[in-house]
Amino acid sequence: MQHKTMLTRRTMLAATAGLASFATLTKSGAADAATRGGKLIYARYADSLLLDPVFTDANVDIWVSSSIYETLLFPTDDGKDVKPGLATAWALSDGGKTLTLTLRQGVMFSNGAVMRASDVKFSLDRARNPKNGAWPDMVGSIDSIEAVEPATVVLKLKHPDPTLLPALAMFNTGILPEGPYMAAPGEKDEDKAKAFAEHPIGTGPFMMTAWQRGQKMTFVRNPHYWGKAADGQPLPLLDEIEFQIIPEDATRLLKLKAGEVDGTEFVPYSRVKEMQADANLRMELWPSTRVTYVILMCKDKLKAGADNPLSNKKVRQALNYAANKEAIIAITTLGLGKPLQSFMSSATPLNIMGGPVYPYNLAKAKALMAEAGFAGGFEASVMMVAGNQDSTNNLTALQQMWAQIGVKLKIEQLDNPTNVARYRAEDFQMRHGGWTDDIADPSEITSYFAHYPSVHSLHSGWENKKVSALYLASQEEVDQTKRRAQYKELQEIYIDEAPILFLYETPYPVVWRKAVTGFVQIPLGNNLFERTIK
Repeated sequence: MQHKTMLTRRTMLAATAGLASFATLTKSGAADAATRGGKLIYARYADSLLLDPVFTDANVDIWVSSSIYETLLFPTDDGKDVKPGLATAWALSDGGKTLTLTLRQGVMFSNGAVMRASDVKFSLDRARNPKNGAWPDMVGSIDSIEAVEPATVVLKLKHPDPTLLPALAMFNTGILPEGPYMAAPGEKDEDKAKAFAEHPIGTGPFMMTAWQRGQKMTFVRNPHYWGKAADGQPLPLLDEIEFQIIPEDATRLLKLKAGEVDGTEFVPYSRVKEMQADANLRMELWPSTRVTYVILMCKDKLKAGADNPLSNKKVRQALNYAANKEAIIAITTLGLGKPLQSFMSSATPLNIMGGPVYPYNLAKAKALMAEAGFAGGFEASVMMVAGNQDSTNNLTALQQMWAQIGVKLKIEQLDNPTNVARYRAEDFQMRHGGWTDDIADPSEITSYFAHYPSVHSLHSGWENKKVSALYLASQEEVDQTKRRAQYKELQEIYIDEAPILFLYETPYPVVWRKAVTGFVQIPLGNNLFERTIK
């Protein structure tokens, strides 16, 4: 499911008070030498939906389940490359059409079973099954998989694939045990996934022991985890993490200040300076690939059958021109964001980097509305997750701005499960959204945003056959100059068609009680708790 700030992303973040350091928190032996054990309470804005790597597309699942499931390769801490994970070595041969991976020895699942090459084959076959979830294209180049026990897996490819190594570090290729999964009740894979995910088994540092839907979930140390701290002792350092579900931003921060929780995610940007000034807290702003936008339904008819003005490209362009992005960034992020230059973040490889798109131009917006036959405007609705201050600020600002072109915007505040269900059912007109890359390549976000067959382009119904063709060609193009040209043309078409309202990119805001150290959030969103202490 995976933004930054004024100045250059890294320059600004380095200059921001309270910025966490990768080197300090991930490589230092200080945390490893500290007292182990204890329970961490972390407040989340919304509960998870399905803890299965293949059938999810939501950050509320991905960022938690990464503590349970692991992948053959891991993303590096800067999010730009891969490093050994459950595989310690890999080699391409046969002109890039064969990938041989050597598995890490001694890895065990949380149930005590040894991870086998056959478990890897099973998991990757699930991930590439075109009937499963939103992500089979990410490993769609795999033609066959051979498991050579005990420690070798050979992938035969249909064609050389420039995205395969990053894809093997993506959540959907998480490794799980074949036996327990197949023993889960259900005829279809999706049914088995739902059953298995209630008691998930993985190789990660933690395992889930309790889940009270909508309230909290409990993770405890995986006693079989293979990872070691700098002192040679087993990871993770914590005994337990309790994830509390607290949708209201203000309530999460009140509980944090009172010491009832140890940390919380998604701090409203308007309160970052307040958190930085509190001597009992440590405000962290992590470099990210987080982008914020509004999805615009592009179908001629809405789910209920009403005509949809947003099906007109000129209307979508008008909405973009009528939105003063700089003002919204000032209101919502207090200058911690910067306007989008594409649908992907400026940190995503192959971003067009042509400057902010759709600069504020009210006169042009009015002219486009008139050309589209909507000079008098229309009524429209937008969904958001209730209790989210950033979303409220964005949409309230848009209400006022769009009123200048006659668009009367109704804001629908929904709980997260309802919001997601309507989104996937394509039962909305607009939806406030956010995205974080999960791999160091533009293929994932492009598949989800622009390649219609994947998920109908953010479930918006927008389809451009040229864009889909460019995306598919880029998946086989190993010449980086040609691939860059494909992505340039693809992004130019997407920007012109405007199936989203382009807003901004920002860092990840996480705040902790001062005693908590060792947490890491990489630019791809992964929450790493294995070296966290309190």
